[in-house]
Amino acid sequence: MGQTVRRRKGGIGIALVTGVLVVGASACGGGGSDKASGDDAKASVKPSASASPKPTKPAGPPMLLDTITPQTGTTVGVAMPISVIFTNPVAAKARATVEKHMKVSASQPVAGAWHWMGDRRADWRPKTYWPSGTTVKIDADMKGVSNGNGRYGVHGYTHTFKIGDDVRADVSVTNHTMKVTRNGQTVRTLSINAGSAEYPTWNGTMAVIDKQEKVHMTSCSVGISCDKGSPNYYDLTLPWDVHLTQSGTYVHYSTGDPNPGSGSARGSHGCVHLSMSDAKWFYGQVKQGDPVTITGSPRAKAPADNGYADFNLGWDQWLAGSASGEQTTATL
Repeated sequence: MGQTVRRRKGGIGIALVTGVLVVGASACGGGGSDKASGDDAKASVKPSASASPKPTKPAGPPMLLDTITPQTGTTVGVAMPISVIFTNPVAAKARATVEKHMKVSASQPVAGAWHWMGDRRADWRPKTYWPSGTTVKIDADMKGVSNGNGRYGVHGYTHTFKIGDDVRADVSVTNHTMKVTRNGQTVRTLSINAGSAEYPTWNGTMAVIDKQEKVHMTSCSVGISCDKGSPNYYDLTLPWDVHLTQSGTYVHYSTGDPNPGSGSARGSHGCVHLSMSDAKWFYGQVKQGDPVTITGSPRAKAPADNGYADFNLGWDQWLAGSASGEQTTATL
């Protein structure tokens, strides 16, 4: 019987990979490298020695999954990948077999593929966005499967979730606007401010990670400034926060920029600022997995593993990180 990997309180599986945010605090992170921090490909966990596996009782310690996202029973957006995080590194030689034991089914079959973000995280995304209304199921039957490093799976895991309305937000940094559409129809166009020249916002498409009514944000937690005398220092709790990257990008309201738009042209530290009323409205419109696409910033696209920015990779780039290649989902 399949098991469900539960969400850890206060975070999602992706936070375990990148490790960017300080517990209890987060912030708009505009500076730093254009790569996600804490690359799990650099993990130095030494595999345990094991004997050759037997058909019935493989030797070696267990291979376990830390998280599967989305959670079972949830409704998510059209850009949401399936993201599987392993507790221990999976060797390159074992990934094709592991991928084949993580079966993706859908009520509307789509083409897609797995892609490895380092050696502990594998994401499955469709070639293009999911169709709204699709029911998706992942069966990760890991029993007896080797991770190539002396560990063998002992459990099966099953998650089923649904793709909701096609809600998208398109942010133009240069025009100071955010256009919100639902199922192809424009709902509203909002005034925004994005990052400053010193702390530009990431370009590209980032699926919503999660959202919170209030988030404690500090400049120190993302390496901007820990000096209380610095003009870039801040320690604030701000409302209506839609989380885009694990390095600290949010769409939200900021007390330092209460009336964003081309008239104020006040830059953020990398976040997208909305007025209080617009931030509350937007918060109520979006869900995990809805794509927010930002254009016109001088910064590069967010790395695919910096949250759920999977669609920032072209399809050829995506397949280059897959061990088993493109596949069509089984039909539910």
